[in-house]
Amino acid sequence: MRVVVLASGSEGNSTYIETEGTKLLIDLGRNTKYIKEKLAEINRNPEEIDYILISHTHKDHTSALKTFVNRYKTTVLLSQEMFYDLEDIKEYENIVIYEDDIYLKDIKIKTIKSSHDAPDARNFIVENKGESVVYVTDTGYLNRKYFDILKDKEVYLFESNHDIEMLLNGPYPKWLKTRVVGSYGHLSNKDSSFYLSKLIGPHTKKVILMHLSHINNTEEKALEMIHETFKEYEIEFKDIACAKRSEITEVV
Repeated sequence: MRVVVLASGSEGNSTYIETEGTKLLIDLGRNTKYIKEKLAEINRNPEEIDYILISHTHKDHTSALKTFVNRYKTTVLLSQEMFYDLEDIKEYENIVIYEDDIYLKDIKIKTIKSSHDAPDARNFIVENKGESVVYVTDTGYLNRKYFDILKDKEVYLFESNHDIEMLLNGPYPKWLKTRVVGSYGHLSNKDSSFYLSKLIGPHTKKVILMHLSHINNTEEKALEMIHETFKEYEIEFKDIACAKRSEITEVV
């Protein structure tokens, strides 16, 4: 499997995953021009994409969806609640409704419920030939009942949205601060670091911190928190990076 985060943050989110038989995009934030340009940086083009997997319907995850699918006729995977919430693609034909697990050509995708203020919100475990990529973003907390199936995976794409002090002392209005830190909001650096300390294992190759707020976080603070937490729990793991708003990550 090859994994590249194309964009991550409140301006838009999209992640590319490729196997021998399948090319998949998780979410389509930003715009179609941006997605096309970033795919070109890894020598791929939109016509090659087999599926678009939607995690939830907020605009920073779906803003390019209507234009992209009208142009390239890509199959869209989403839940029934998401379908009803997306007016732009009501008449689009290439749609597959998922409930729980999704079986594609050579990929199995386990869906887990995330806790976010959207009609339905999911996180994913993408599996191919004994390897797995965990995608956890846009959630106020991670339900402990999912810990067992999330443990010791090869790659973690994991939300580390905000530094708590920066958020509370920052410019957001009170209602928005309450939303972000609430159980239907986003994971803080502290939350993310704690969860990852419980999940990563001997098979883990890479952690990419996702959805960093450009107002209430910095890469330095996110990395400092996770390294401190791992040190506290005596975890020796260093291969950690931060996804950027407008640059692709390395190919994992």
